Amino acid sequence: MAAPKKGRRPTGAQGRPGRALAIILIAMVALTAGMFLTKQTTPRLGIDLAGGTSITLKAKSEPGKPDAINETNMNTAVGIIERRVNGLGVTEAEVQTQGRDHIIVNIPKGMNEKQAREQVGTTAQLYFRPVLAFADGAPAAPQATPSPSASSSGAPKAEGSGKPSSPATPSSSATSQGRVLSEALKAPAATATPSPSASESKKADDKAPAPTPAPSGVEAAAADLQAKFAALDCTNEAQRAAAGQGAKPEDATLACGKRGDTWGKWILGPAGVAGTDVKDAKGVIDPQRGQWIVTMQFTDKGADKFAKITGELATKQMPQNQFAIVLDGEVVSDPSVSQALTGGNAEISGGFTQQTAQDLGNMLSYGALPLSFSEDSVTTVTAALGGEQLKAGLIAGAIGLILVVIYLLAYYRGLAFIAIVSLLVSAILTYAIMALLGKGIGFALNLPAVCGAIVAIGITADSFIVYFERIRDEIREGRTLRPAVERAWPRARRTILVSDFVSFLAAAVLFIVTVGKVQGFAFTLGLTTVLDVVVVFLFTKPIMTLMARTKFFSSGHPWSGLDPKRLGAKPPLRRSRRTGSGSVTAPVDVKEA
Repeated sequence: MAAPKKGRRPTGAQGRPGRALAIILIAMVALTAGMFLTKQTTPRLGIDLAGGTSITLKAKSEPGKPDAINETNMNTAVGIIERRVNGLGVTEAEVQTQGRDHIIVNIPKGMNEKQAREQVGTTAQLYFRPVLAFADGAPAAPQATPSPSASSSGAPKAEGSGKPSSPATPSSSATSQGRVLSEALKAPAATATPSPSASESKKADDKAPAPTPAPSGVEAAAADLQAKFAALDCTNEAQRAAAGQGAKPEDATLACGKRGDTWGKWILGPAGVAGTDVKDAKGVIDPQRGQWIVTMQFTDKGADKFAKITGELATKQMPQNQFAIVLDGEVVSDPSVSQALTGGNAEISGGFTQQTAQDLGNMLSYGALPLSFSEDSVTTVTAALGGEQLKAGLIAGAIGLILVVIYLLAYYRGLAFIAIVSLLVSAILTYAIMALLGKGIGFALNLPAVCGAIVAIGITADSFIVYFERIRDEIREGRTLRPAVERAWPRARRTILVSDFVSFLAAAVLFIVTVGKVQGFAFTLGLTTVLDVVVVFLFTKPIMTLMARTKFFSSGHPWSGLDPKRLGAKPPLRRSRRTGSGSVTAPVDVKEA
């Protein structure tokens, strides 16, 4: 007799249920361990459940822009603020307009309130300006030489720049500073008002002394700016906020900035590069120096402008070989340059912490607000109402779960045990992932998200019912349990995948086209749908394969839910066996192995 041919594994093959169960067990252990290692054992709650901070911003009219406060600019500001808040690791934040000139920002509890207030209303107007003069932040007066610790704690500086600028020495007179400033302010206007040539200057030596000419407009402006610079006290908050207020990008201006623990003050020339010329910016850690830096990538036009301004400054002396990076009127860096910085990339380094580097990169990356805002009010939102709604929602979810369990027990009997355990595994995975996502991406659980989780109970139970009914159909056809479990799986698998794909597609579309709390519902629904597939494939199917090997289920116990008599199974299939001569013998009972 010829040996049977080896071919594909038959449909009734049992597979390897132990491997699948080991995978999902390892996943559950890893997720649970991750919760305890990160100390994030509970999901983050949204503002409607945990309370939080509500910030009201009011748009301010700017000189020369009476029509700037309009619907388009307000909607643009809402989008930028929302991206900034989410960039800080906060989701489920509500950002919406109120009336004509107000924006309401609701941030869930758990975020640093001070950090949020600094981020949401900052206009992030960035300019690169040449430095004309620098001094300590206090008003000009005879002072002792700064201590080494204060002078060494320089502000952040760009990659490849020289040493940070140092304060003007006490011996520098106001006259010499004014002369330097006047010459610097004359430079942009040199083409309009040419200076006397060298030959004319020599001829003037042979002539009688001429009367002193009246100061030009540039010299008068230089003198006025120098006087304001000398009187400016950057240690005073009011003066610091007023320094350079209303200055146009093409004008010279005053600015304050913090250098380490001390304040400094600058006279800055017209802006050479604007923040709109920055294509991308982010805070990263420099692996070589182990310091936090802010990397910037310029647009094509911005790269040309930046190369031009650094090329011009490289030929000058300290401090005029420096450019100041001015963010909303405050100097955040004043690096010096020795050569033109080309290539369209730059780094700001030195003195950043992780938070300050990421905050600066976040604001620059998401762009400047089209309007200036003032903080109208900051209130604390309590979670009393949300807590009551959550309690009602959980009660409704518990009632629904109990009804599902009762139905499973009444209709499927022993199979209900497999369904309940599968629901428990799905709940553990969902809870652990939500807890970890709260710390990982800032996911916050709100009331709509809770509703999504409750709806997912029905989706998961539906997958079990599809598989159980396929098994019962096979038993009705006269097959025993073990082959019925394997033969029912391919058809049930297709139905489950199609059903879950439709649910996930609906959740994905809802997440993309909606905002705010509805996204929480869509996200939770999509997450639980994916987990339903994981649980059915890696737990329900393997555990059903193992249960089919037990006497309780395989014998068709009346309480197993798989009793052939109760299901109305057909009698065993019968066929006739022919002899080699073609005669017909008595019928032989045939049963599935």
